[in-house]
Amino acid sequence: QVRFVESGGGLVQPGGSLRLSCVGSGTFFNVWHMAWYRQAPGKEREMIGEINSGGGITYSNSVKGRFTISRDNAKNSVFLQMNNLQPDDTAVYFCHGSRGSSNYWGQGTRVTVSS
Repeated sequence: QVRFVESGGGLVQPGGSLRLSCVGSGTFFNVWHMAWYRQAPGKEREMIGEINSGGGITYSNSVKGRFTISRDNAKNSVFLQMNNLQPDDTAVYFCHGSRGSSNYWGQGTRVTVSS
């Protein structure tokens, strides 16, 4: 069974940093197109960045220059390094894997940015 599990969320002060991880299991991770999404309270889920199987990366304008996506296929993992976090970044963060017609969501990890 394919699974993606996020970790690394928590409470951080404005201007701080967090690194989220998403580990895949039950599949050959290298071939999956991976993306990070977030859903803030009362808002729709939005994609904030993605990395394809070849390592190509794109970011949403809301996080460009502050967040960095990377992947380590040897560890079946994708990462989201978040710097200069602001209260508007408060959300549940999800990783999403897609390959052809298949796609899977992680359960999410909560990030709260507050002083």
